[in-house]
Amino acid sequence: MNKQQLFENIKRKQSFLCVGLDTDIKKIPEHLLKEEDPIFAFNKAIIDATADLCIAFKPNLAFYESMGVKGWIAFEKTIRYIKENYPDQFIIADAKRGDIGNTSEMYARSFFDELNIDSVTVAPYMGEDSVKPFLIYPEKWVILLALTSNKGSQDFQLTVDSNGERLFEKVLKKSQEWANDEQMMYVVGATQGEMFTEIRKYAPNHFLLVPGVGAQGGSLEEVCKYGMNNMCGLIVNSSRAIIYADKTELFAEAARKAAKEVQEQMAIELKRLV
Repeated sequence: MNKQQLFENIKRKQSFLCVGLDTDIKKIPEHLLKEEDPIFAFNKAIIDATADLCIAFKPNLAFYESMGVKGWIAFEKTIRYIKENYPDQFIIADAKRGDIGNTSEMYARSFFDELNIDSVTVAPYMGEDSVKPFLIYPEKWVILLALTSNKGSQDFQLTVDSNGERLFEKVLKKSQEWANDEQMMYVVGATQGEMFTEIRKYAPNHFLLVPGVGAQGGSLEEVCKYGMNNMCGLIVNSSRAIIYADKTELFAEAARKAAKEVQEQMAIELKRLV
């Protein structure tokens, strides 16, 4: 999926919502544990309930890898189900990969060749040769960690060098030598608020994947105020606040209601692009 197609989906659905499939076997409704594949059964219900309200789904690999082979099978089934039934969805493998070149090449092959996923999150710490293997695939996206919402982000991302440049600024500037805004996005946490203005100084046209709205307390209004550009430029993720809105047999209906509330707020924010 290219940038224009992504923007067209945003306009058509009046939404830039990404539903995070952070599916924890210990948190899903108990009645699903009777299913042959509880994780997939949960994901399928969430996907069916929210697909018309969102433009992306983001499975977090840690939740699937924690279950070994069973988890990976559920992950693959989830990807296949989305692609077969909702082909307009942008799929993000939230894997935060990043290693020496030949290892990154294998990661890229796994997500892009084998699973044909649209994008993967990548850690930039090891530099250009750890990111480039993901960029050889046309119309596939690297979503590079830039400025995250966790407390520990201050340990490295906001540190300042002798020239007064913060590390996240260096990441933004250097990485644009590797790819343009047609193939690279950045992760920026929703709790960063006004810092989106700083991000936009260096990456005015890039899409930003924004986690942290909902359970983590990020403000959608602030994200839009400081981060939206003329193509929206935002994919805002919500995971727990949507998928765990209810733990009874009505969990899918509750997830839809929670997603609908976010989508309606987004429709209001998108009016500024008209």
